[in-house]
Amino acid sequence: MNNRTSLTEAGQAYAAAYNAHYTAHDLPLALQLYRKLLASHPDAPEADYSRMQVQNIVNAVVPKQELFDAQIDLVLTHFEHDLPLDVGRIATPSVVAEISG
Repeated sequence: MNNRTSLTEAGQAYAAAYNAHYTAHDLPLALQLYRKLLASHPDAPEADYSRMQVQNIVNAVVPKQELFDAQIDLVLTHFEHDLPLDVGRIATPSVVAEISG
């Protein structure tokens, strides 16, 4: 019995991205390859792994405060444009009274 398993196209793409990331330490190339894999195989297990690796790259490159500020801006944008007015707000006493009945 052959112990070698053939890699799927997504597996080969992930291996190339991982190699660029951890062997060659070429983060721009690794990011490009992970993104390409995500676009071409969004439902493959390798896409989930790629998302985690992209997060690793983000955490290695972007300063923590800058990342935090960007996350705050992103959630504020969602609150302002995409969600109903009551979603994400802290309940005021009058709202709590209405809910309690």
